[in-house]
Amino acid sequence: MAKKATDKSLVIVESPAKAKTIGKYLGAGFEVKASMGHIRDLPSKGLNVDIENDFEPTYEISPGRRKTVKTLRDSAKGCSSVYLATDLDREGEAIAWHLTEALGLKDKDTYRVVFNAITKNDIAKAFANPGKVDMDRVLAQQARRILDRIVGYQISPLLWKKVARGLSAGRVQSVAVKIIVEREREIRAFVPQEYWLIPAVFSTENDDGFAQQWKQFTSGRGEGEGPNVAEQNGWLAQHKAFKAELHTVGGQKFHSDNGDDAYKVLESLRAARFAVSDVVKHRVQSRPGAPFITSTLQQAAANRLGFAAKRTMMLAQQLYEGIEVGSMGSLGLITYMRTDSTHLSGEAVESGRKFIVNRYGQSYVPDKANVFAAGKSAQQAHEAVRPTDPDMTPDDIRSFLNADQYRLYDDMAAFYSLPDERCAVGYDTAGDFRRYQRRPMRLPGDGPCAGV
Repeated sequence: MAKKATDKSLVIVESPAKAKTIGKYLGAGFEVKASMGHIRDLPSKGLNVDIENDFEPTYEISPGRRKTVKTLRDSAKGCSSVYLATDLDREGEAIAWHLTEALGLKDKDTYRVVFNAITKNDIAKAFANPGKVDMDRVLAQQARRILDRIVGYQISPLLWKKVARGLSAGRVQSVAVKIIVEREREIRAFVPQEYWLIPAVFSTENDDGFAQQWKQFTSGRGEGEGPNVAEQNGWLAQHKAFKAELHTVGGQKFHSDNGDDAYKVLESLRAARFAVSDVVKHRVQSRPGAPFITSTLQQAAANRLGFAAKRTMMLAQQLYEGIEVGSMGSLGLITYMRTDSTHLSGEAVESGRKFIVNRYGQSYVPDKANVFAAGKSAQQAHEAVRPTDPDMTPDDIRSFLNADQYRLYDDMAAFYSLPDERCAVGYDTAGDFRRYQRRPMRLPGDGPCAGV
């Protein structure tokens, strides 16, 4: 690093939690402080973009950030060098540039460090090879911010006149509203068709209490937080049970478009005896899903955990910035959660392969690691979202995580799990739209045909 061993260096990050974790790894030669996110922005009053002169923006220190800027400026004066360790995305790059401008930092004494995970090894590598602020990425963020301002300030007054005061518009928001309106029109134009299903759960063991146990398992949590598909399959496997759905009645495929006919069939099934007439075995091969990127992490959390995108990102931020793990102190448990890349570093792949060998055996490790194609616009310098250390298993650190943190981290840790430990579940990306095309009513069975 470009400083003497006895010099004091200032490190600026975005959040206090991140500062605490990084400060532990850097030691006494560094002073770590947080900018609390953005410190400068376009003033709220007026356009503040000179459209006639290359769209030159006018920035000012944000309200409530003046004290923070003064504290950082005073700290920088007492240090021989400053390291800007804001997030590695465009917003983080822009914050680093704004800090340089607002604090009056000298280029020769100012360095930019980026890391995908807050671990001792990643921090050491980043500070051993510091760089400079990437102005291309700063300008990319600035262009987005200016477009937001121009579009918002041009369209919002029109909305106030034509619709209602207080409404706002934006570069993304306006397009999203159009898509939602078009989708809602499709939904309203659809004529729903009623149909009924008769599902059941069968057990191969003669246990009179099975139906009640299944009902307790599926309804034992709060509304909307019942067991997911993988958990249901695990429970059924443990109890030597399986799901089924009525398919044929009297040699004809079952179809009912009204409740009366469906309940008549259900009543006839209550006293029936059931037997397995045939068992067909065949070998199937499934490929593992690609490592998480931001969007797929949000989708998986919504499908499997019922988390909204905002909730998922808040929890992921906490896991990334650091969790107090007993005597080990604050540890960053996952890599940076805002990424569009499925890329995995060689070090991450190797640690994962070693983990699988030690836990499951050499036979479970393929000769070559899987490689996943990335999108054309993906930034391959970033990594996918993954646990930073496969040996830090969810169960080992469960006592240090709250319920939601544990559920998300446990779902992400399936990255290192085997199919026989965690049921593989496929999700239909078109399912959200299909629910408007088909609206099934399920009959609750009981006895040997416990309702699904």
